[in-house]
Amino acid sequence: MAYDILIIGGGIVGAGAARDAAMRGLKVALVEQADLASGTSSRSSKLVHGGLRYLEQGEFSLVFEAVSERRVLMEIAPHLVNPLGFLFPVYKQAKFGPFTLNIGMWLYDGLSLFRSPKIHKNLTARQAAEEEPSLARDGLRGAPLYYDCATDDARLTLETALDAEARGAELHTWTRVESLLRDTNGRVVGARVRDVHTGEEVDLEAHAVVNATGPWTDRVRSAGTDKPPVLRTTKGVHLVVDRERLPLRHAVVCSHPDDRRVLFAIPWGDRSYIGTTDTDYEGDPADVACTAADVHYLLACMGRYFPGARLGTADIVATWAGLRPLISGGGTASSVSREHEILVDADGLITIAGGKLTTYRKMGAEVVDRAVAMLRLTGALQKPLSEAYTARHALPGAVGWPEDDDASRVETLVRAAAPMDDVVVANLVATYGTRAVDVAQLVAADPTLGEPLVPDRPERLAQVDHAVRREHARTVGDVLIRRTQLYFRDFHQGLTAAPIVARRMQVLLGWSDARREAEVIAYTAEVGRSRRWREELDEAPASES
Repeated sequence: MAYDILIIGGGIVGAGAARDAAMRGLKVALVEQADLASGTSSRSSKLVHGGLRYLEQGEFSLVFEAVSERRVLMEIAPHLVNPLGFLFPVYKQAKFGPFTLNIGMWLYDGLSLFRSPKIHKNLTARQAAEEEPSLARDGLRGAPLYYDCATDDARLTLETALDAEARGAELHTWTRVESLLRDTNGRVVGARVRDVHTGEEVDLEAHAVVNATGPWTDRVRSAGTDKPPVLRTTKGVHLVVDRERLPLRHAVVCSHPDDRRVLFAIPWGDRSYIGTTDTDYEGDPADVACTAADVHYLLACMGRYFPGARLGTADIVATWAGLRPLISGGGTASSVSREHEILVDADGLITIAGGKLTTYRKMGAEVVDRAVAMLRLTGALQKPLSEAYTARHALPGAVGWPEDDDASRVETLVRAAAPMDDVVVANLVATYGTRAVDVAQLVAADPTLGEPLVPDRPERLAQVDHAVRREHARTVGDVLIRRTQLYFRDFHQGLTAAPIVARRMQVLLGWSDARREAEVIAYTAEVGRSRRWREELDEAPASES
């Protein structure tokens, strides 16, 4: 029996489409060549925001849609989407003065129908310095303080996909599309897919096929055809540093001294991160990485805004690089619109591209609308469908979340399941929401699972079991990068934990010794890619001599 919809791509848009379609009662399959959120959806700026800078470009509809969706995500995922204050320092000779920025802030709040986490306020230079003591004070005229939200982008994607699965969708991760299936008229009617680890191939037939592959959009869309490309991919890089080296109370909006591009310095628990760049990229999406030039660009901006920190290359804990799958357009990389488009080709393949993390839910709904219209037109769908109330139903970790958003109530439940240190409990709740109780119960059943993955850090061995049993983790990287974030937060990027995780996954998944060793090697290579920029620094003196 064929699926109603086959969705190619397990990023945030594909997961959102799968959840929407499953809620309507459609038979859905989602295939992803690697792990859920392994591409752009785990390598964003980790913000759910309206895009204040888009007001300058006149994209009011995009901002309105985004701030509306920000409110929805705060409702359905309060454990993952958290209010964050953004300080926008204004210096002498800045492009916009305090008066102009204040007008923009009122417009931003107004487009949200004054339902922002908090209404902005204008700080004097003295107040701004008190709010953010490490901020450069020379020439500071003041700073609006406004509010958007921060999120765990990978886990937002994961929970969306898990909810889709709970409603009937089939998830096939580490499953690569080898070719599109076509009928005698050349119409796309499914895909031949291959399990990356076992090599097993199978045909998945579907009445409608959706291409939601982000940076891989053109590759999937043009396979075996001469369709012209539609994407302009741009690279965004972020740097992670220890919070003690860059102690932030708020996210700080920075304007780069060289090209005036807007980027952020963002507090992130015991770390801070800086980003993002925005440069055209034409290489392999699977090999995108930070370069020495990216590092120097971002550190130069930090030197202007936080001169006392004296951040240097030795302070960088980790980096990440992702690609924005933007609709092709002229101008600079930063000026390309973040609007999305849905294309339906003559062969019936439906492609969705562009857009923002914040608007993924509406993007998913729109592409499913288009697929349903096609199914109705071709006669492949005749049954009535349910409404997809994706804006009303909580994601898994938010089911039972306190209405007053008091995380301490959930922490109490976790401690009742298995007594653990406060820092460990807080990390579990911040990661899993109410599902943290499930992880605690694993520790209660087997206390050895309460051992840390890295000494003096809160991540626990039980999270490996939970990731494998409940969250589709199939590799060491799945666990360390997207389930625990040790790849980004640990000073050794999880390298010391990799053998521990691999041994546990060997028990859970029945790996051979060779597979276990290969997993550690593969993870080490992934860490090496994030550190590749250091090799450029090492080579620089020789190339200049």
